[in-house]
Amino acid sequence: MENNSNNSGLKAAVVVLALLLLASVGYIYKITADTKKEVTQLTTEKDSLAEELKAKIQEYDLMIADNTALKDEIQAEQAKMVALLEQVEKSKGDAAAMAKYKRSYLKLKGEMENLVAENKLLKEQNVTLTSSLDSTKVVLSDAKKFNDTLLVQNEGLTKTVEKGSKLAVLNLKVLAVKQKSSGKQIETDKAGRANKLKVSFLIAENQIAKKGSREYYVQIIDSKSNILGEKKTIPAGDKTLTYSFISTIKYENKTVQVDEEVTGKDFAPGTYFVNVFDKNSELVSKTSFTLR
Repeated sequence: MENNSNNSGLKAAVVVLALLLLASVGYIYKITADTKKEVTQLTTEKDSLAEELKAKIQEYDLMIADNTALKDEIQAEQAKMVALLEQVEKSKGDAAAMAKYKRSYLKLKGEMENLVAENKLLKEQNVTLTSSLDSTKVVLSDAKKFNDTLLVQNEGLTKTVEKGSKLAVLNLKVLAVKQKSSGKQIETDKAGRANKLKVSFLIAENQIAKKGSREYYVQIIDSKSNILGEKKTIPAGDKTLTYSFISTIKYENKTVQVDEEVTGKDFAPGTYFVNVFDKNSELVSKTSFTLR
């Protein structure tokens, strides 16, 4: 009788243990399924946020090409979008990080909407100012007695038009390549392999700018603060500007793609800085890149 009692107790214990094991397996399965679902959802949110950021960055490109008066402000906000996109793409997709990135994106999106509204207003004002300038010239020729008053108005309008007629330099990029004897070029980010730097940028369309030749002075500074290329200098106020090469273009109020190359050897690893100056030695665009 005692053995039967022991056997019954043992069987009961085995049943309890089996039930506990099944419950544990079920719980682990549920936790795993929930985790996979959360990872999938976070990945989807990450991809969606990255696509939205890319779209907004492209919108900024169009705004920069369309209006030079707000170029600095637009480029600054675009740079914030680009930096956030890089963070999102490098993120491992944890919930806390995604929440932070979403808050940052909504803030940048709000700032962009403000710039879009200001950009629209400036475009409307530019049309009005251009029309007003033409009207002012007619009035000056027909009504000399108002010459002094109209001259003051004309000077203000001219300054506004000059600001709007400045050419925007966009999409400044530098690509390191290894050019073989056959002429074939292979992109590289290794300093030891590179023997040429390819510099490209866009001169944006501007219908109120003057047509004619334009000169841009491109300055490439390596990680050791050496200026590459021709290393020639021009006066820049009470100082001088040392540049790597001059890019001369013929501007016809249409977008111009500029592509230049700088040949070199023994490039130093590290971060390089690239600056573009106009004929007045004013910095109009800049970027940087890194060689390993």
